[in-house]
Amino acid sequence: MLVSTGTHSSVLVEEIELDRSNPRIRKFLEMYPQDPTPEQIFLALGAGNDEDVGSSTSTTFEKLKQSIISNGGIIQPIILNRRKDGSLVCVEGNTRVALYKHFTRTGVKGAWTHIPSLVHDEIDEASVHAIRLQVHLVGPRPWDPYSKAKYLFELRNQEHLPFATIVDYCGGRQTEVVETINAYSDMEEFYRPVLGEDGDFDTTRFSGFVELQKSGIKQAITAAGFDLTDFAQWIHENKLYPLQKVRVLPRILRNDKAREIFLKHGARKAEAVLEKPDLNRTLQEAEIGQLARALVNRIASLPYEEQQRIRADPGGDTAQALVDAQSELIKLLEWLRLSS
Repeated sequence: MLVSTGTHSSVLVEEIELDRSNPRIRKFLEMYPQDPTPEQIFLALGAGNDEDVGSSTSTTFEKLKQSIISNGGIIQPIILNRRKDGSLVCVEGNTRVALYKHFTRTGVKGAWTHIPSLVHDEIDEASVHAIRLQVHLVGPRPWDPYSKAKYLFELRNQEHLPFATIVDYCGGRQTEVVETINAYSDMEEFYRPVLGEDGDFDTTRFSGFVELQKSGIKQAITAAGFDLTDFAQWIHENKLYPLQKVRVLPRILRNDKAREIFLKHGARKAEAVLEKPDLNRTLQEAEIGQLARALVNRIASLPYEEQQRIRADPGGDTAQALVDAQSELIKLLEWLRLSS
């Protein structure tokens, strides 16, 4: 999918329409026939990253607002689509357009009648999706993980885009996209009901549902006589804190004593009674490259019978150790920018 480069222009703000077709804010905007406030749009878009509030990279509505005022405008242009009838709809930058309109109405000092824009002519819906994903999934203004998952879920289940197309838009691997979408679906289906009508839906718990998708986790929960409603309740009660402890859940549930402690006190205390792996001094002091090469050689020579044994027990210690190793290795390679 190739998207034209567009034309840079300073556009009259009052001529710009907010994108009411955007699946991230469509339902929200339908609730407000009149123009919603900029902050409401910002929150509907999931633009704030709750996991990083207070960090140097976090974005809050107030930070965005004050940054625009302090700089006398925006640095990164918004993206517009000029439709066949000549009207302009905002593809990317709805909050910033709403802020400019709000500044004009409330008399904030500055020049807010025109906004820097990149204008495309009559781009199709596929190109619109590509732009959003490039900006917010792999671009400079990332959505938080839950919001990314929500958008991918909507593209797959409401827009019915093929997985291959979604992967083409946002990069990565299809398994990651499937995992993210399934995590969102499980969180909505099981976590939201646990909270009840008055509970606060904590999107920062999303990573726990991502961990739930790892091989052997759901099987271990079912084998121990529990279900995903129980899992959502454990997440809600902070029994799986930090959320990486979901990876240890199969080992905990297979151990009677650890399971009993977990149900009363949580994963941290339960993990303490599990047998720790016996790593000799040579392994502990080996360089990461040496360990990687040793693992490659060991896997290459792994007997078929042992492969079958591991495959037959996805919740077992060996299988879970391999899943954990894969997860940590992927994160390290991505951070080092060595992954393909």
